[in-house]
Amino acid sequence: MSDRYQEFASSPVGKLLVKNLGLPRPTRLRRHREGEPLVAGTVLVGGRGRLADALPGTLGDLGIEAVTEPPADARIKGLVFDATGLTTSEQLGALRDFFTPRLRSLETNPRVVVLGTPPEQVTGAERVAQRALEGFTRSLGKEIGQGGTVQLVYVAPGAEQSVGSTLGSTLGSTLGFLLSPKAAYVSGQVVRLGTHGKATGEAVADPDRPLAGKVALVTGASRGIGEAIARVLHRDGARVVGLDVPQAASELQGVMAELDGDWLVLDITAADAPQRIAHHLREQHGGVDVVVHNAGITRDKRLANMGEDRWDSVIAVNLTAPERITRELLDQGVVNAGGSIIGVASIAGIAGNVGQTNYATSKAGVIGLVDSLADELTDAITINAVAPGFIVTQMTAAVPFATREVGQRLNAMAQGGLPVDVAETIAWFAHPGSRAVNGNVVRVCGQMMLGA
Repeated sequence: MSDRYQEFASSPVGKLLVKNLGLPRPTRLRRHREGEPLVAGTVLVGGRGRLADALPGTLGDLGIEAVTEPPADARIKGLVFDATGLTTSEQLGALRDFFTPRLRSLETNPRVVVLGTPPEQVTGAERVAQRALEGFTRSLGKEIGQGGTVQLVYVAPGAEQSVGSTLGSTLGSTLGFLLSPKAAYVSGQVVRLGTHGKATGEAVADPDRPLAGKVALVTGASRGIGEAIARVLHRDGARVVGLDVPQAASELQGVMAELDGDWLVLDITAADAPQRIAHHLREQHGGVDVVVHNAGITRDKRLANMGEDRWDSVIAVNLTAPERITRELLDQGVVNAGGSIIGVASIAGIAGNVGQTNYATSKAGVIGLVDSLADELTDAITINAVAPGFIVTQMTAAVPFATREVGQRLNAMAQGGLPVDVAETIAWFAHPGSRAVNGNVVRVCGQMMLGA
């Protein structure tokens, strides 16, 4: 679906009006295309922390051109700064010293990543300095413009020992994602690596198909975000098992046939749904490696007018079903060692939304599910969630024009995201090299102005 406002703002007349009226002017985002390199340009690396020496090699192994000195008269596609060496607030000036001279040299759709130490794992002045990085990266994300993104990655002490020469390294898959067009609509995020004691990564034989030989379950897979998730996981080599309600059976079967996948039709709120799903995955596929809880519904109404059916149905589909299915798969040992469980939350579960107390409750509960299981899971199984903002789908196309336009513009990129943006983030969570990414909730929202 095209963004008519973006097209108008890019026209000669639109540029003039946008400039004179101070209206947002969204930059067209560059998204990943198969066969293209992760980064089409040069990444400048700076900082003197514990990760600095390994960074050029890690990026080089990803096929990314990394330099430690600014190229003469050349544009820069990305900046990576190791801030793990900042141990006092006085040293924070190193951020300004590195970034200020280089921001005007960035290409369109630039990428910025700052690396730090989890504040909760250090004390005193160092904890103060490391916590300050969040304010810096989130503010820069709202300043950078030109379709750029800015992220903060906290790397647990000791995790750098596994930052090495494979895409399966602790930092490799995360930097590969955040510096690439795959993260086009992810900005202002704080990612934590290795803070829950999980395995630090698994090497992959084919960087273009990191999920080869893996089985992925995607609920709500017949259309919209679920279909995009299925397609991206299939692109990355997974055998996809799509699940949806009986009413969507024909659409689901069509998508799965195109992806050479398997399909399962049932209501996930049914009493026996978890057992049926576990049985199918165990008997037909020998288990599952990636579980994506995408199925969800809305039944919007202000709480004063909220009927019991509206409340109960949303909680049942969006939260209780993922809880029950996850527990059954774990109890029966259906999730293979090194597997990934991924929930789809929402910005509504973080910032709230008028008329969506039921929906926001369910999506905040998905975040709670991540929190509750992150330390409990064994066998290097990880759990994370995405929290989409305004994603352009058939459902949002039906929203009244004025409401839709406001919803799309209230973020640092002044535009809505696409289903593939959510799917790419889920594929990063599912990547075998992302085993150290556990207990994270990453917003896919273009850095919305609402919510942290």
